[in-house]
Amino acid sequence: MSLDLLLGLQWGDEGKGKIVDAITSNYDIIARFQGGPNAGHTIEFDGNKHVLHTIPSGIFNKQSINVIGNGVVIDPGIFLKEIEGLNKYKIDLKKNLYISKRAHIILPTHKIIDATSEASKGKKKIGSTLKGIGPAYMDKTGRNGIRVGDIIDDSWQKKYNNLKEKHLKIISNFKESVDISLENLEIDFVQGIESLKTFNLIDSENYLNSCLNEGKKILAEGAQGSLLDIDFGTYPYVTSSNTTAAGACSGLGVPPNKIKKIIGIFKAYTTRVGSGPFPTELFNSIGEKIREIGHEYGATTGRDRRCGWLDLVALKYTVQINGVTELNIMKSDVLSSIDKLKICTSYMVDNKQVNNFPFDIKSKKIIPKYVEFEGWHEDITKVNCEDDLPKELINYINFIESFVEVPIKLISVGPDRIQTIYRNT
Repeated sequence: MSLDLLLGLQWGDEGKGKIVDAITSNYDIIARFQGGPNAGHTIEFDGNKHVLHTIPSGIFNKQSINVIGNGVVIDPGIFLKEIEGLNKYKIDLKKNLYISKRAHIILPTHKIIDATSEASKGKKKIGSTLKGIGPAYMDKTGRNGIRVGDIIDDSWQKKYNNLKEKHLKIISNFKESVDISLENLEIDFVQGIESLKTFNLIDSENYLNSCLNEGKKILAEGAQGSLLDIDFGTYPYVTSSNTTAAGACSGLGVPPNKIKKIIGIFKAYTTRVGSGPFPTELFNSIGEKIREIGHEYGATTGRDRRCGWLDLVALKYTVQINGVTELNIMKSDVLSSIDKLKICTSYMVDNKQVNNFPFDIKSKKIIPKYVEFEGWHEDITKVNCEDDLPKELINYINFIESFVEVPIKLISVGPDRIQTIYRNT
């Protein structure tokens, strides 16, 4: 009986989907516990590349059950397109995918509120993906939301119309307007709702706790990253849910004393999408090189990701608040062919050295302090044993491990599930 967590430790896009896919065979159930379809988990195997948005990343293992938990917000239209995209893999989704009745639904008007709100902010915009996720969570906490379990009842249409009218009044108050067709959005929405009704809609908290009592192994999968957590991230440039370990308990209805391993995923460098502070961001040719080699473009939005050196102040902070027990380093292959590498180990703030991640890194001038490392030039994408990795990379990894005081147990050297090295640490 065990429940393990897998979390991103940066601003998202760390490669969580690849690792979930790679280790799924060790688990009976993969459960997504928060976030919405702004998350894009890219999985590559057998020459195929697939991007998931709502469905857990264990779906390609036909032996595991995948659960969309109560902490997730679901866009029925996007969900339907995901289902259609998976048809070619011959997966029995009606058997392998369960959806919590307590998960909230993103309405078409949530998307319009998101877009008009962002447009109204002008230069102060947050960098929303405009998927309606923030407004959906606002209705959830405002006790106005529509949940998956509601669509089973014939009265759900009345709830929908009432909430839509409320949203339209909100939209009319914005100074800016956006060219989005509500009618077209509603066509996709209705089709998605009908599709949702055909799936296993369950009381997921009861199901998951029963499975734990039966001795089954569960992997809880997070979306986005810990620095986007609504409480502990770089507020207000964050997502609308708890992306940290505590969010797994509230997003699945499982008790904390059932948690065993907390696996933290981070890149060998740092990226972020959209607006917000980024102390180690690179504005030179090295940053551009990392972006091009690492294909650092949003899986969901296609937007360029901002790239920078690895920030250990931020990483140690997210290791701490999550209680991470082991680490996986991703995209180490992207740093090949860079002569000199840097890692941030502290900040200078108001002429004082700061070793902890501050409350406010937006208004303060943050000057990162770096340690420099020799780079390597070998192509490591075909390496399958740690002993064959360049010593410069091992030095880089060992320094990270000693700084954050948590073992790095997995090294990713490419996007495919087979490009993964398991360490005997």
